Amino acid sequence: MDPDYDPGAFPPLEYHPWYVTVDIVVMTVVERELRVLLIQRGEPPFLGRWALPGGFVNFEEELDVAAARELKEETRITLSPEDLERFGIYAHPERDLPRKEKGQRVATVGYWAIVPDLPTPKGGTDAAYAELVPVAEFESGRITLAFDHDQIVADAIALARSRLENTTIATRFCPPEFTISDLRRVYEAVWNSKLDPGNFQRKIKQTNDFLKPLDQTTRSGDKGGRPAALWTTGPAENLSPPLSRPDSN
Repeated sequence: MDPDYDPGAFPPLEYHPWYVTVDIVVMTVVERELRVLLIQRGEPPFLGRWALPGGFVNFEEELDVAAARELKEETRITLSPEDLERFGIYAHPERDLPRKEKGQRVATVGYWAIVPDLPTPKGGTDAAYAELVPVAEFESGRITLAFDHDQIVADAIALARSRLENTTIATRFCPPEFTISDLRRVYEAVWNSKLDPGNFQRKIKQTNDFLKPLDQTTRSGDKGGRPAALWTTGPAENLSPPLSRPDSN
């Protein structure tokens, strides 16, 4: 033991039970809108309020495993722990006031994931209902989430918008085969901005290894028009130069 270390120099903390939860922000694009998977709470605290899927971590459970388990239990959406990315820890003393008033502190770990073509979610366990809710609903203040989930969602959306500038994650919103127009609509939905189709296509094609051509095209639509080239995700992970996000409308 270090002879200079004096444990008595640190005052003892008053005992309060600490609990750890996980909360998951699952994003997708539906009908050209960025949406987030939410649940309506079926139990107190915040009975009936919208919230993120999530819950308590079991004593001998890995955090990533707990996040995947809670997501499946509360929404019937199955993702592997590897599909989920940790992005923040939230431990403000006031974040869970109902439990704090009972002498309990709850810290949560935020996860996020991008999933195309999500199946219809269904509420389970302590979630009465689950739905893909447009981001505009809570960015406008029409929906207020339980706990500090407004902040967690806002942080995850800001992260997604930033990552679209610097990385190739936009393709995660797309099916395995997509057109450049499909990809542009992802950027427009996540950034909440209209993009010039010609400029966007030129920048995308100038970025090495962002996309990989498939030598295939779409079928002509009912209204005619030229078939569009199909692409898939290329090997690049970062964009150089980055794409600049325009001001939101």
